Amino acid sequence: MSIFKNPFSDPDQKSIWDILVERDIDAFLAADWNMTAPDFIEDGFYGIDGNKNANPDNWTMTFPDLATYKAEWLKQAAHTALTARPEGCREALFAASRLKTIDIKGHTAIAHKEIKGVLTNRDGSKEILDWQSLYVMRKVGGEWKIASFVGYLPSVMGGNEKAIHVPDAVQHVTAGPYSPVLSVTAGEIVVISGQASINMAGDVVGDTIEEQSRYTLENCLTQLGNANCDFSDVFKVNVYLTDLADWDKFNAIYTDYMNEPYPARAAIQAGLLPGLQVEIEMWAAKK
Repeated sequence: MSIFKNPFSDPDQKSIWDILVERDIDAFLAADWNMTAPDFIEDGFYGIDGNKNANPDNWTMTFPDLATYKAEWLKQAAHTALTARPEGCREALFAASRLKTIDIKGHTAIAHKEIKGVLTNRDGSKEILDWQSLYVMRKVGGEWKIASFVGYLPSVMGGNEKAIHVPDAVQHVTAGPYSPVLSVTAGEIVVISGQASINMAGDVVGDTIEEQSRYTLENCLTQLGNANCDFSDVFKVNVYLTDLADWDKFNAIYTDYMNEPYPARAAIQAGLLPGLQVEIEMWAAKK
């Protein structure tokens, strides 16, 4: 069973999540516009392109109608099908997608979707996914649909990053996905206790380091979310492995979730509770 499940209990919010996350991802990977076409209101649709810039002066009306957006959507879907490694692609897109808030007023809603993750390409290179979008939704005939959006906004608005590299800090060439030194500005610090691959019933989930790493990181994300944080707020990570020989396998999963500037990090081989192969604790600087 997929660990990427709808996080909302409200029926309207659940429906919007299905549209903007699950159905969007599955249609995109299939490069099949017909799977997602019913989720749009064609009449009056438009999409504003933020161009990864926090200044509205630099935003453009890139998608004046649905036909223009459809053409770009199909172009990007074809590119991803050609370049992205199929194995783990769906999981990586789910892990990158965060529908953080859905504000509903009557038959109109605004949904805030954040994309932060990494796709592994067929040639082994990494494609960084890092932007956010605001979707205007309308309920028509009892069904929620996308009326317009402001998309491709920078993941941090206003240019005030929560953590930046210290320019003079360097590290050895074999270093993994972590920063040697970060300078952090925070009004509030959030710390989560060590998380592991354990479900709410107390059962260990996963037999492999890859399965346990992914489930553990999802548990970390859930706990961060309880404090209105996510992985973009994390600046310090401690990782405990029962066997440091699994380090490369762990990092392959870790980079699906974390973006640069990577949090500062420590890795320790440790005796964990029976059945566990990994435990992770995190520190975050709340925006």
